[in-house]
Amino acid sequence: MTHRYQDLIDIFDGCFAGDFNTRLIKGDDEPIYLPADEQAPYHRIVFAHGFYSSGMHEISHWCIAGAARRELVDFGYWYCPDGRDAATQGQFEDVEVKPQALEWMFCVAAGFPFNVSCDNLEGDVEPDRIAFQRRVHAQVMTWLEHGIPPRPTRFIAALQAYYNTPPLTADQFPWPEDL
Repeated sequence: MTHRYQDLIDIFDGCFAGDFNTRLIKGDDEPIYLPADEQAPYHRIVFAHGFYSSGMHEISHWCIAGAARRELVDFGYWYCPDGRDAATQGQFEDVEVKPQALEWMFCVAAGFPFNVSCDNLEGDVEPDRIAFQRRVHAQVMTWLEHGIPPRPTRFIAALQAYYNTPPLTADQFPWPEDL
């Protein structure tokens, strides 16, 4: 199955451009979220370099952000770039659990491979990737059991329709040691 970034743009825009005045944009640099301003009359989720996986990840952050945060550049989130110490890496992982859980669900709905990202290649601490993926897995299981929020549900349904994939089930999300 081919996953083209333009298809992802079309799927996202078809779901959210009207109701949320938000568009997915292929960027040439680092990803960023930009609320509507004098540059554009719509909100922009700019993903990195046309990478499909970057688009999925940035959409997941947008789906987590509430209405007030969607009025702020990069949702007003804290971000510390690669090169984090142990404490800062822990904070980074705490805020990444839910977005990466959604990203995993989006990837399964699109039939696209998912890999957790601890995003600290230059740091002085080696992240425990398996422990982090267990936390992401637990969040996926919680949403599958208790319900996925409305915007991600809408996007998952659109991905499933486009890629002709089945409904999400727990067995589509293997325990990290099974990967």
